[in-house]
Amino acid sequence: MSRKQILIALGAIVLIAIAVTASLWWPRSSAEAGTTPRSGKGFQIIASDHTMGNPKAQTVLIEYAAPICPHCARFEENVFPKIKKNYIDTGKVYYVFRVFPLSPYDGAAEKLARCLPKDRYFSFIDMLFRGQPKWDPEYAEQNAALQTPDGVRAALVQMAGNAGMSQSRADHCISDTSLDDQINNVAVDGQNRYNVSSTPTFVLDGKAMDPPYMREWGYDDMAQLLDQALAAKK
Repeated sequence: MSRKQILIALGAIVLIAIAVTASLWWPRSSAEAGTTPRSGKGFQIIASDHTMGNPKAQTVLIEYAAPICPHCARFEENVFPKIKKNYIDTGKVYYVFRVFPLSPYDGAAEKLARCLPKDRYFSFIDMLFRGQPKWDPEYAEQNAALQTPDGVRAALVQMAGNAGMSQSRADHCISDTSLDDQINNVAVDGQNRYNVSSTPTFVLDGKAMDPPYMREWGYDDMAQLLDQALAAKK
């Protein structure tokens, strides 16, 4: 996706906004206690990033993901909990999550997530990943309500309602353009700095990681690279 495409996608969020006026077992939000700005060789963590783990950990893992991406959803559900338990919660790895929008709906989802209190950001992202069939237009064949932009927007508003946000607040958050530049800048920086073009893309200590050949990321793939990075710093 080019810079122009991203800008067009985020602009489409505004058009959609004009056109239409749970307890989770994966407790990502509990690990976030505020973001500490930090820079290193090949990476920079800023205050607006959503992070998890020990900010002083020697190894930094950045994930670029899209809420609409099915590969991301499978990673978050099947692989990430073990990465979190064995590397992030143990203080070995500092984790940074960034949304790389593949569609206008990713931008809308990110706006809703950022409208929630910061300690509930990750739990809402998790809800979106696990609930993709309820709002993702890729599931329009199975869910007729998602066959129009209005229907997808309404489904996103409902997801926000499940997270405790009022409908009026959710509508306002999607319509608010104040975050458009921030979301766009994250995507453009990912493209320019790491050549991000698909999701999920992982950056380990400032270097984009090559995905497994012809398959999705598995726990063993990720653990091997994390172990190598940690061993190199001993």
